Amino acid sequence: MTATTARANIESAARVIEFTSPMLGLAPYTTFTLESIEGADGLYALRATDAEVRLFVVEAPFVDPAYAPKVPASVRAEIGASADDALRMLVVANPGDEGVHVNLRAPIVVHPGNGRAVQVILEDQTYPIRSLLGGR
Repeated sequence: MTATTARANIESAARVIEFTSPMLGLAPYTTFTLESIEGADGLYALRATDAEVRLFVVEAPFVDPAYAPKVPASVRAEIGASADDALRMLVVANPGDEGVHVNLRAPIVVHPGNGRAVQVILEDQTYPIRSLLGGR
């Protein structure tokens, strides 16, 4: 999947994201809007609908076009996705003095058909928790 295709896919996805359970550190919030950041392809603000809570997320193909962690069947079931459904992968971006770091070990998996999402903690240790964006 190219970054252009990923952007087109996410734009067609539900703009309201409903997490099946709160993300780590963001309880009790589960309903968010996904808002494009003008001039920054692939970058979004994920905002809670009922609080002043916001984080930045990046479409995973913009970070690494080869990023394709295996999504467990239990996670697919939790968001109402079949084994054949294409899912959207977003990663949390944390800006800091050294640049922007992304967490590739805990992607947000979104079912584009229904807007349901879950943040998955991957068991695969090859994906770093803190990867410098553009710093390869």
